[in-house]
Amino acid sequence: MNLADWQADFRAWLTLASHEASQRLDPRGSTGLAVYQNNYRAQLVGVLEASYPLVHTWLGAELFRHAAIAHIDNRPPRSWTLDAYGADFERTLHDLLPANPDVHELAWIEWSLSEAFVSTDSPTLTQEQLAEIDWDHARLELAPSLRQRRATTNAEAIWSALYDGSPPPEAAMLDVAGGIIVWRRDFTCELKQIDAIEFAALNLLRDDDRFHVLCDFLVEHLGEEAGVSRAGELLAHWIGAGIVTGVRVSSGLEYA
Repeated sequence: MNLADWQADFRAWLTLASHEASQRLDPRGSTGLAVYQNNYRAQLVGVLEASYPLVHTWLGAELFRHAAIAHIDNRPPRSWTLDAYGADFERTLHDLLPANPDVHELAWIEWSLSEAFVSTDSPTLTQEQLAEIDWDHARLELAPSLRQRRATTNAEAIWSALYDGSPPPEAAMLDVAGGIIVWRRDFTCELKQIDAIEFAALNLLRDDDRFHVLCDFLVEHLGEEAGVSRAGELLAHWIGAGIVTGVRVSSGLEYA
């Protein structure tokens, strides 16, 4: 057996517990290989526990460990760093607990907060810059740290309570689906539940960053007076919260 074959068999033993690979690596069937596999699994379970501490609390140690082992068996590490392991843990939880969207959304919150924390820094707009902008030709730039997803449960309230060390509410479906957003403001990660209109508006900006298109969308859904008012409110909030971090205008001037 050459080195490449040995490495392939060792990986197959670690990640898949391949009986054929173990026979080639250890024909006598000693227990030495089990030590490596136990260490491999224990380390990855620890990585998932560190990445999802509140999901661990919410599920309980036994169910979380069951989900972690299923994740390790079906989705072995593929990145050069273990920091990236667990990025798709939400998919495993969805497969194991399809009737528990609160768990899926809670896992998304935890991972998105960790991603936002290490995301690219973004500038802060000043009042002087805002005063010079031609809003008819403005294009809005969202913070690189911004993450968003549809929300159907009270996962945001559950996460906030667990984070504060308070008794969490029971899982519940929202009366009307909305959205959850996560972003970093200076050195602090932020989490907010938003209504369906704001969620749709942010999704629109992902595809078309023109401010007047956003205004047209809000007018279409809310009426002219309410739509224009909501556009101003959202813009002021997004800028103040660090969600919108830059504005470009069609003349080529940039404010960021």
